[in-house]
Amino acid sequence: MTSSDAPTDTAAQSGKKPTRRPWRGLLKVVGIGAAVLALLFAGGRLSLLPSLDGLFGERTHDRSGPAVLKSIQDMSAYEAASGNFQVVVDLEKDARFLPDAVRGTRTLFVGAGTVGASVDLGKVTEDGVVIDEDRTTAEIRLPRAVLGKPALDPDRSYAVSKQRGLLDRLGDFFSDNPSSEQAVNQLAVRHIGEAAKESGLTARAEKNTAEMLKGLLGSLGFERVTVRYGDYQG
Repeated sequence: MTSSDAPTDTAAQSGKKPTRRPWRGLLKVVGIGAAVLALLFAGGRLSLLPSLDGLFGERTHDRSGPAVLKSIQDMSAYEAASGNFQVVVDLEKDARFLPDAVRGTRTLFVGAGTVGASVDLGKVTEDGVVIDEDRTTAEIRLPRAVLGKPALDPDRSYAVSKQRGLLDRLGDFFSDNPSSEQAVNQLAVRHIGEAAKESGLTARAEKNTAEMLKGLLGSLGFERVTVRYGDYQG
């Protein structure tokens, strides 16, 4: 007597439910997304579809208010010389007992700016101009040339690199720190001002002012013009 074995379902006999594979659906979604991105990229290359820059490009909006005139100051100084300066600022801030990788910053900044030197003609005293009776000889006494405040040029100044520790990165993530940029700007201005004091700009300004006055008075008929500098106050 022969018996035939009927096919049996092992999963049903064991009482276990068939295993589902949810990652198969996830792979389908990822595949569809990759195909869409590839289509957009190819379309942008072939100019058939707008490029990714056109879809997600960054736009800049200037929402600044109008500039307001606060005051007007009459100038009597003659700016006779100007110097262009550049300085490399290496500013490092660290914390005690902590490595730089944890807490500390180091900024490398290139600062470019100008410093002017001028002679204040408005401080010439009443006896500061002596003219002879024939009006052919003149002597002018002027105050010493002075340096102006250094003016940092934002178009020519830039940060080369900025290294930050882990805690500083976390702090910058939650809030901006504009004082860090202000610190390197102030340091660059200070170094430029110190360099201007040793550059001979004031001597150049005094020489140019004397030549300007000699040329001006010479066109008015003066044959001899002498310009002297000192601590004259108006």
